[in-house]
Amino acid sequence: MCGICGEIRFDDQTASVPAVAKMADAMAPRGPDGAGILARDRVAFGHRRLTIIDLSVRSSQPMTDPDLGLSIVFNGCIYNYPQLRKMLQEKGYRFFSSGDTEVILKAYHAFGPDCVKHFHGMFAFVIHERDTGRVVMARDRFGIKPLYIAEAGKRLRFASSLQALLAAGDVDTSIDPVALNHYMSFHAVVPPPRTIVNGIRKLPPATVRVIDQDGSSREEIYWDIDYARTADDEKTSADEWRDRVLEALRIAVDRRMVADVPVGVLLSGGVDSSVIVALLAQAGQKDLKTFSIGFEDAHGEVGNEYQYSDLIADHFKTDHHKIFIPSSEMIESMPATVAAMPEPMVSYDNVGFFLLSREVAKQIKVVQSGQGADEVFGGYHWYPPMASANDPLAAYSGAFFDRPHTRMLEEVAPAYQADHDAARAFVEAHFAKAGADDPVDKALRLDSTVMLVDDPVKRVDAMTMAWGLEARVPFLDHELCELAARIPPRHKLAQGGKGVLKDVARLLVPNEVIDRKKGYFPVPALKYISGPVLDMVQDVLGSEAARSRGLFQQGYLDKLFADPPAHITPLRGSELWQVALLEMWLQTHEV
Repeated sequence: MCGICGEIRFDDQTASVPAVAKMADAMAPRGPDGAGILARDRVAFGHRRLTIIDLSVRSSQPMTDPDLGLSIVFNGCIYNYPQLRKMLQEKGYRFFSSGDTEVILKAYHAFGPDCVKHFHGMFAFVIHERDTGRVVMARDRFGIKPLYIAEAGKRLRFASSLQALLAAGDVDTSIDPVALNHYMSFHAVVPPPRTIVNGIRKLPPATVRVIDQDGSSREEIYWDIDYARTADDEKTSADEWRDRVLEALRIAVDRRMVADVPVGVLLSGGVDSSVIVALLAQAGQKDLKTFSIGFEDAHGEVGNEYQYSDLIADHFKTDHHKIFIPSSEMIESMPATVAAMPEPMVSYDNVGFFLLSREVAKQIKVVQSGQGADEVFGGYHWYPPMASANDPLAAYSGAFFDRPHTRMLEEVAPAYQADHDAARAFVEAHFAKAGADDPVDKALRLDSTVMLVDDPVKRVDAMTMAWGLEARVPFLDHELCELAARIPPRHKLAQGGKGVLKDVARLLVPNEVIDRKKGYFPVPALKYISGPVLDMVQDVLGSEAARSRGLFQQGYLDKLFADPPAHITPLRGSELWQVALLEMWLQTHEV
């Protein structure tokens, strides 16, 4: 719902209001409805507001409760804030607003950092305690809302976007070789706390960081997902799991309708978004606005899935809007799309979400979207082979990684190479953690808590908030995900993947949507690089900035340009697009 930022000093200097103002201005698209700055000696907070809950000025931020001695900046939505408000009122707390921001303040006063355990929602917030000087920052369980941090000497800055920290200046913008290793191997996923920029880090999901007045700090992970199962879980029938998931999903979708403005749905025509529409229709939503996007066909591949989104829209009588983007407009919009990326994001559908969000934001401020269903319920093609894998690490990396480390050493310039295979080591350590013994569970846990956070979820937040549009993701309701983790893999892998969710869908939507081949956001003009897209890529990688930086070995680039279709990753991504996107991002953000 917003963009937050701030500066904290750990010496006798006052926080820089001009720097905070620059950060806030850089996030104006995230919060077009209002702005504010609060400065108090060594602490300064900034905020950009998107009004969704309590549209009055009483919920403006930064928010201060002088009686409690607390100030806050908050981005996100606490879906159970009405229930928490009532509980806090029964404890004697009085409220001056009717929104969720003040509920966080009161909950923090009542429960301390453990307040996060009471929240259902997506959030990133920072609280300053007036009397102790302590600062507390927190991020939601799945990292749906971002929080970037830049520390230098006796100063810490934070913001909802990496771009905002760059705008404030005085950041080490050198490239992190370990992050680059992740980008080139782990399909552009750079796990926290790293980013591609050495001087900027990100608070991990499900984490509370407490910073004392002298700058010392400590972090606590307050939530994790457990794939351990009881004997009863193992013998529970598929029909029983279906019914439990349906009820939990119904609650998750209903929770995400809390708003003082209308809520719509991004309707791709796939199972996930179709189920959301169906549940909202069953709940009595009338004139529900739904939106789908399509592109020009290319190389024999259809650029839209209108036939399925139309089917759902007609079936549930939604107020449906089809948006068509010609290839020329897509290419023209690429610089703005890259500018909206807080980190390099290689997926073709970034530009799709960017342009879809632009059109949706003209009509509505909040949408529900289907991200997370594949990672939570086992929808991707690399999960079935994991079931029989004797070496889970080899099976996963062979299906998901873009290249082995040995190849990367031949492609990345020596100056930018990590001193070890960082991506593989990360996955190996994650797989070794307790709480997921089955190979499929290991992959699901990794994908839902790491890959999902720093690919689909980050992508959707960045592209929607670039236009002041808030996206809510019911499949990442933490109670639904805890339930899903208990379901044995055999039920998830049934019916070609997402078996349990497909069983739910059969109670709600037409079978034509369920039994079709799995679709992805189709942007064929970027998948098959030729013509104007190839010209754009050549301009980027042949520029003086790219040659001066020298990220990649020239022999590798020559091979890519000689035959782009011959260099495709296991996930069917273009290697040429991957390296060009990274260079484009670095140039766009003047890194």
